[in-house]
Amino acid sequence: MSVAVNVPPLTPDMAKRDTSAVRNISHQSYTWSVASRTMLSVHGAETCSVAACAEIVGSKWTVLLVHDLSEGPRRFTQLEHSCNGISPRTLAERLRWLESEGIVIRRSYAESPPRVEYQLTEKGAALLPLVGEMRRFGHEWLGCGPHELTPPA
Repeated sequence: MSVAVNVPPLTPDMAKRDTSAVRNISHQSYTWSVASRTMLSVHGAETCSVAACAEIVGSKWTVLLVHDLSEGPRRFTQLEHSCNGISPRTLAERLRWLESEGIVIRRSYAESPPRVEYQLTEKGAALLPLVGEMRRFGHEWLGCGPHELTPPA
């Protein structure tokens, strides 16, 4: 049996006392404890360095692209192959966004055919310790082993 329950929002005084609250919700003979968490107003991306960083690294594909670019400049097709499942449109949008954030630099070479490479900036390279910690966490806590490099087919 499923029961739909309307959960009243946290009151402002509850949020001021603690950012988490447990509320008991009753419906007929059932009682549930519902935990909810609200974000403090100080965690805006404009004022909180952790929130601002999370806005960058929390975007899908960003950390994988930074990881791939840590090995040196890459061409669009190389990045497309290394990020299995990313569409060319999404990759182009993500690279433009990373360029606008100063994390990636795009270099065009006047050759025939034209060649474009992407490379980490100093700001982008500053994310590498974070990527390293994510790697360590994956090995230690998620059971992820080292990558086996397989040549592209």
